[in-house]
Amino acid sequence: MNFDDKTIRIIHILKDSFFPLLKAGLEYTIPVAIISFVLGLILALIIALFRISTFKVLNSVARFYVWVIRGTPLLVQLFIIFYGLPNMGITIDPLPSAIIGFTLNVGAYNSEIIRAAILSIAKGQWEAALSIGMTNLQALRRIILPQALRVSVPPLSNSFISLVKDTSLAAAITFAEMFQVAQTITASTYEPLWLYSEAALIYLMFCTVLSALQNNIERKVEKYASV
Repeated sequence: MNFDDKTIRIIHILKDSFFPLLKAGLEYTIPVAIISFVLGLILALIIALFRISTFKVLNSVARFYVWVIRGTPLLVQLFIIFYGLPNMGITIDPLPSAIIGFTLNVGAYNSEIIRAAILSIAKGQWEAALSIGMTNLQALRRIILPQALRVSVPPLSNSFISLVKDTSLAAAITFAEMFQVAQTITASTYEPLWLYSEAALIYLMFCTVLSALQNNIERKVEKYASV
């Protein structure tokens, strides 16, 4: 098969750019997604507990936070943190800015997942736990949260996969994750179609692996739930 010069050039560009893109994904995209998701889960649990709290102040603060974060685009939130806060004398580097932005976003969305999972547990579970002398905190930790976890695993897994893709937005704040690397290479090769398609392929590879892990986790959770 004969290839013209342009085709050969594109093949060389894709071959030379694949490992830099993959490296950026493994060194920055995935770690930032994991760190942000873990911190976001902790924040989400706190906000979910505030949402179901009988203390009106805590409930109102949580509602306001969720309302603001869910009602504004993630890209705008990243811009406010990285470009806006310096006007107030607060300068944050790209990496922590990305982690803060993703954590706040994940915390708001996942708090609703966790809240719904907790509320899905029958009130009788609470009553049974309290009747044998458990405190509210003990009942939550030993009885309610383990059951809520099984309910929330699928949507939380989907949230993590979405976060991996959303990390591409960090390119807008000069964070050198995979998509930003693709933009840099594109600026010197002038082949946006092929390089962005290659970046999309690598994102697809990551998400396919994560989807397989999600299915495995869900099977294990279902197995323990049926015991």
